[in-house]
Amino acid sequence: MGGLATAARMSAKGAKVLVLEKYLVPGGSAAHFKREGYTFDVGSSMMFGFGSDGTTNLITKCLEAVGKRMDTVPDPTQVLYHLPKSERFPDGLEVPVWRKYEDFVKELSSKFPHEASGIKSFYDEGWKVFNSLNSIELKSLEEPRYLMSQFARNPIACLTLATFLTANTGEVARRFINDPELLRFIDLECYIWSTVNADYTPMINSGMVFCDRHFGGINYPVGGVGLIAENLADGICEHGGTVVYKANVKEIVLEGPKDAPRACGVKLADGRTFKSKTVISNATRWDTFEKMIGDDRLPESEQLFRNRYKKAPSFFTMHLGVKADALPPGTDCHHILLEDWAQMEDARGTLFLSMPSLLDPSLAPDGHHIVHAFTPDWIDAWSGLSPDEYERAKADVASQLIARMEAVFPGLKDKIVFKEVGTPRTHRRFLNRDDGTYGPIPSRRPAGMLSMPFNTTDIEGLYCVGDSTFPGQGVNAVVFSGFGCAHRALCDLGKEPTWPVVDKGFNALLRSLRNST
Repeated sequence: MGGLATAARMSAKGAKVLVLEKYLVPGGSAAHFKREGYTFDVGSSMMFGFGSDGTTNLITKCLEAVGKRMDTVPDPTQVLYHLPKSERFPDGLEVPVWRKYEDFVKELSSKFPHEASGIKSFYDEGWKVFNSLNSIELKSLEEPRYLMSQFARNPIACLTLATFLTANTGEVARRFINDPELLRFIDLECYIWSTVNADYTPMINSGMVFCDRHFGGINYPVGGVGLIAENLADGICEHGGTVVYKANVKEIVLEGPKDAPRACGVKLADGRTFKSKTVISNATRWDTFEKMIGDDRLPESEQLFRNRYKKAPSFFTMHLGVKADALPPGTDCHHILLEDWAQMEDARGTLFLSMPSLLDPSLAPDGHHIVHAFTPDWIDAWSGLSPDEYERAKADVASQLIARMEAVFPGLKDKIVFKEVGTPRTHRRFLNRDDGTYGPIPSRRPAGMLSMPFNTTDIEGLYCVGDSTFPGQGVNAVVFSGFGCAHRALCDLGKEPTWPVVDKGFNALLRSLRNST
């Protein structure tokens, strides 16, 4: 989605764009697939960015750039948490995140009345971030002319964002909240989209997520998440671009001296070579630099990146078709299950459930629903197994997850009529991601968003986009990355105005700051 967003924005500005997609359909983990009358989302069904107001409705704006729009169904809640039992909550803690902000704050405060003031103060900090982002045009943070123009138009918003540049969510939460169990809830609020706890999640990222779910809301695209990518691909072609499928890029072609190379094209596994002024990679940074360029030409900045960041986990996924009566009337679309706070970040500790057919019944045959269950997992547990061992392991883990799901949906096991299971090996194979990872996570506490890589690289003409760049994981997040990448690349191609002398000095300073944090 990051690459498609970049291509859409660039083609809309008149650039000649070629999109190379390894698989049969666009979208990667935001694609969909069909089985026996079901339309399954490959990854998350929880869609931010479909709002109609402000500037953070990035999916809406990206589609509009290439003349597309999609109908959506609003979700009354973002998610319903089913959390561990404790002395305070002997039956477990349940928290629905209502669409209306005041309702959510009231709900959470009813669970932790002694922290009511702190809850409101903490989430209000998120609104400072969000309202600032939502009042400025979102483009490349690596382009000083744009930054200065936004500062001139809205200096308060820019200064507000600057105060959060180095802040992580955990430290902000502890200014207002003392209750350990509530702080664990804040950790989980971050973990479900960043796969790290609050201390490792930049506050700027959290402010975007915690508030957009109330401002723009969670809205499901009619027909499935995969239609977002398909609409973008169609729009790119309609604006003069080209999308090639089954195009497996094996090498980024470089020219010039080894100490100052320039990207000038790509070479495919079938031998085809495409020359270009600009190469933009939506692959992970590990795949981009180690597999398509090579360790012998790894820039120093990428070596530093590997010291600061490690691979996020992949997922064990289970796509189920169930009889409709497995889900009681009024069931929420998205659920999080966690039985033990200590296992939140463990493999298979936190269980995500999405049932998008509750919002769009066309996704499932009459009288049936979709249940998509997925949980973070590492590829190591699935390596070195024989085919029989692999299938048995998949069946065992699937049975364990179904048993956990039955705590919320009793009798679910007997209502399952279709089941397809995937492991980190599946994600590696079909999404072409190293170890099936969903991007980088910090190896140590980051300096807010300041240490995150942006779109440019130390190889001239080569850009990265997607979850290996700011602002990180999530569909709306990688679309944000695409907006920034498209703007920066268009400036470098001379299709957007820039200040060349200031530009060069500013980006040298930015790289120095990032490499030193």
